[in-house]
Amino acid sequence: MKNKKIVLAVSAGIAAYKAVELLRLLMKKGAEVQVVMSANAGQFVTPLTFEALSGKTVYHQTYDSKSSGDMEHISVAENADLMLVVPATASTIGKIANGLADDALSNLYLAFKGSVMVAPAMNDGMWQNLAVQDNIAKLKSRGVEFVDPEQGELACGATGPGRLADLDTIMGRVENHFNQIQDLQGLSILVTAGPTHEPLDPVRYLSNPSSGKMGYAVAERAKARGAEVVLISGPTYLNPPAGVQFESCKTAEEMNNLVQKHFLECDVLVMSAAVGDFTAEKLEKEKIKKEGEQGQTLKLVATKDILMEASKIKTRQFVVGFAAETQNLIESAQEKLRKKKLDLIVANDISAPGIGFQSDNNQVTFIGSDEQIENLPRMTKKEVANILLDKISNQARME
Repeated sequence: MKNKKIVLAVSAGIAAYKAVELLRLLMKKGAEVQVVMSANAGQFVTPLTFEALSGKTVYHQTYDSKSSGDMEHISVAENADLMLVVPATASTIGKIANGLADDALSNLYLAFKGSVMVAPAMNDGMWQNLAVQDNIAKLKSRGVEFVDPEQGELACGATGPGRLADLDTIMGRVENHFNQIQDLQGLSILVTAGPTHEPLDPVRYLSNPSSGKMGYAVAERAKARGAEVVLISGPTYLNPPAGVQFESCKTAEEMNNLVQKHFLECDVLVMSAAVGDFTAEKLEKEKIKKEGEQGQTLKLVATKDILMEASKIKTRQFVVGFAAETQNLIESAQEKLRKKKLDLIVANDISAPGIGFQSDNNQVTFIGSDEQIENLPRMTKKEVANILLDKISNQARME
């Protein structure tokens, strides 16, 4: 990111204060940052704040006599490498999607010829509004990258999607934009993620606390490195990475059917989903009632082993399995590797604090088909994903 020229476009939302810290982070990485603000963004953070930190005049008034004579929006648009809109309100997204130019930010966007990345932040109802989603789809179709908002508590007091993505996430996407290696170009990678839900009755199901973060990280990094990616996901609260083909499912049977659908066309299968091992022998049509103090006996049957089913029709595919264990980690992973004829298995101890389900971090062991063992230190799941993809890339170059 060093010496890269970035336009930081700040629109009028409560999350505008976070753009101040983002500016600091970008400059710390060596980027040259020019701030531009929408007409009302100064109601939340003054231009003076950004000017003091960046050392540059902030472009925020279309008809400011100090800047309009220099056609500042044209010169900035011609020289920058990336336009980063943080936060992007529903209003700003609507303007830039539909070619409106009534303030400094929207004027600059229309004149800008480089790459654009947008991080929305708004009320959950606004985020889910069809008009907003149509505008987002329109921008994505033109190549604009989106860093989707997170689920969480919003400024209005509601809880839901719409909170500005974490600054580390935004910085990671910016770094990826400038540092992308396309070593997986030409490869088709099928990734599974998340838990499955095995229904017991209309209101209950068997599941596990998998967040899907590991699989989504693999899918996001694989796409960034040039692969064509299909992501099959059980129920999660995560947004699919931009540019991947996304297939959702609930049960192990549904996931197996989708894997079978895509497997023969892929080059690599990364089976990171935490698939339920058991499902109810009989699905009750009505809610199971509690009868006094008496308990219930549930009869469970094994679900189909998705990796085993894939191994039966495997031709040329490089297949990666995951082993989430609480004991005998290496022995259990090696047994799974042999039994399912995997090319690589990623084992992790989910009982260890800070690296199990729901965590952003992981500590894994790679075991290859030659049964060589490689232990990795604790790191983020995105870092694990990149190391895994390095191994896949190396394998692809050998073939």
